[in-house]
Amino acid sequence: MAGNATITPALFKFLKDLKANNNRDWFAANKPRYIADVRDPLLRLIEDFAGPLAKISEHFEAIASAQGGSLFRIYRDTRFSKDKKPYKENVGVHFRHEAGCSAHAPGFYLHLEPGRCFAGAGIWKPEPEALGQIREAIVEDPAGWKKASQGKAFLDYFGGIEGESLKRPPRGFDPEHPYIDDLKRKDFFILKHFTQQELCSTNCLKLMSEVYRKATPLTRFLTEAVGLPY
Repeated sequence: MAGNATITPALFKFLKDLKANNNRDWFAANKPRYIADVRDPLLRLIEDFAGPLAKISEHFEAIASAQGGSLFRIYRDTRFSKDKKPYKENVGVHFRHEAGCSAHAPGFYLHLEPGRCFAGAGIWKPEPEALGQIREAIVEDPAGWKKASQGKAFLDYFGGIEGESLKRPPRGFDPEHPYIDDLKRKDFFILKHFTQQELCSTNCLKLMSEVYRKATPLTRFLTEAVGLPY
C-alpha cells in the first residue's frame, strides 16, 4: 500500500498562506497553487484509496471528483454565518456510504490543517430520525453496543467516542439505563490524530486504513442502526 507520498508539505504551506490571506483576490492569484498542491494530490489520494476502502467495506465510496465527490469544497457557505471568510482554512475528505444523500449515514473522514490532522469515523450531527434509530439500537442491543464501543483495544486506540451530548436524558429513554451517557449523545464519532509528517509519508494510506479498520465495530453498529448495509 506504500508508494509515493501524495500529501506533501506544499499542501500545508498553501493552507497556512491562505489563513493569512483569506480573501478572493489572493485566492484567485494563487488558485494554480491550490490545484497543484491541494486539490489534485487529494484527488489522487482518493483514487488510490478506493482499493483499500473496498477491503474495509464495499458500501462506502471513494469518488475522485473535484465536484460532488469525496473531496470537500474549499469554498465556505457564508450565507448564514457571521464569519464571512470565503475559504475554509482546512481541507477534508469524506468517504460516504453509497446511499449518499438519500440517508444520513456514518462515514470515514480525513482532516488536514496546519497543526491539526486526523482521520475519523462515525456520524456527526445526524438528523433526528437517524439519531433516534441509533438510540433505539443501543437499547435493543446493549451487548452489541458494548462490543462496538467499549472494547479495550478500541478504547486504547481511540480514547472513546467524541461529540456533543444532551444535558438531560432524551425523552422516552430510561434515565437509569446503563448506557444513558451514550443515549444522551448527539454525535457518535472517533478520531485518531496524526502529525503532518506522518501524513506526508509513504505510509499515509496505510495509516488511514488502520484507523478505518479499527473503527469498524462502531461504524458497523451505527450503519446497521440506521438501516443500511455495512
